[in-house]
Amino acid sequence: MEREWVAEESVVVAASPEQVYAAVADLRRMGDWSPECFAVRVRGPVRLDTTFVGFNRLGWRVWFTNGRVTAAEPGEVFAFRVSSFGVEVALWGYRMEGGPDGTRLTEYWQDLRRDARGAGFVSLLGRIFTGVPAADRAALNREGMRSTLARIKAALES
Repeated sequence: MEREWVAEESVVVAASPEQVYAAVADLRRMGDWSPECFAVRVRGPVRLDTTFVGFNRLGWRVWFTNGRVTAAEPGEVFAFRVSSFGVEVALWGYRMEGGPDGTRLTEYWQDLRRDARGAGFVSLLGRIFTGVPAADRAALNREGMRSTLARIKAALES
């Protein structure tokens, strides 16, 4: 099976695109949504070019990544790039599309290591720290996205 470099999942949330955006763009709440990221440290308001540190856990393994917000358009898109050991490893984002039943929220991920300098070394370190082979990352992320989206939906619809 060929390695996947992108993944995305969607859900319809009975809330406005602006309400959905406010939830996903509040990086401090990422630990409430994500099954892998348990905390985010960020200073000041979250906007374009804001940097932050994400703390992650899979089983007994714990690691951190650095992030930078690359898209912040209320009610439309929120995205950030994640780096590890100085190499950009992933792009994560959320797209919001208003509709008659609420907002279609799509979470997406792209592995940026394909052509990155030092990608092999970072992939090896990623396997050591996370226990996940790079080839299995898309499937794991897709499962995590479904959980994240379900948690956001439940919180906004309660």
